Amino acid sequence: MKILETKTAPNPRRVRMFLAEKGLLDQVTFEQIDLLKGENLTPEYAAKNPMKKVPVMELDDGTCIAETMAICRYFEELYPESTPMLGRDPLEKAQIEQWLRWIEFYFFMPTGMCFQHTSGYFKDRMNCYPDWGEECRTNVEKFLHFLNKHLEGREYICGDSLTAADINAFTTVDFNKVNDIRIKPEQTHLQAWYDRIKQRESASV
Repeated sequence: MKILETKTAPNPRRVRMFLAEKGLLDQVTFEQIDLLKGENLTPEYAAKNPMKKVPVMELDDGTCIAETMAICRYFEELYPESTPMLGRDPLEKAQIEQWLRWIEFYFFMPTGMCFQHTSGYFKDRMNCYPDWGEECRTNVEKFLHFLNKHLEGREYICGDSLTAADINAFTTVDFNKVNDIRIKPEQTHLQAWYDRIKQRESASV
């Protein structure tokens, strides 16, 4: 199996952290795609992922799986004996799924839109609307405030151990440095959680 990724992008990092926590990094090889050069826009890449995003996983038989959580789900199901990252029982699975959607829609997506519409990084291939980017910045900051309140008295976002929800939130917090959005001094619960996750070996993959 191989995963086509861009190491500096947040979605591939979510997959790498997920695999590291499950002890499965050695099950795949990683191939780098240069987004700035548009290597994800070629017909060859589009044949693997019509959405032209990273990452995409290519199995040994040529089957391709795109989307971060779809790739993570594949490994969760393929290696049931590994550390569970998407829940251990119906309730926990549902709660993690809830948080994954909240993080995706209300934190990760506005993070990406803030970056794309205020940085001009992809201005050669998209129309940028800086006002929309700034609105997304506001929504990111609101979610950080919400997350800080939620983490009061908790070590992890959902349940008593690290899950994919923590990974997705942590990598989004980190990526927001490109938006110049950082944890505020008064967000002590969020900062303590971030520091705990950052100390894990998976945070450096």
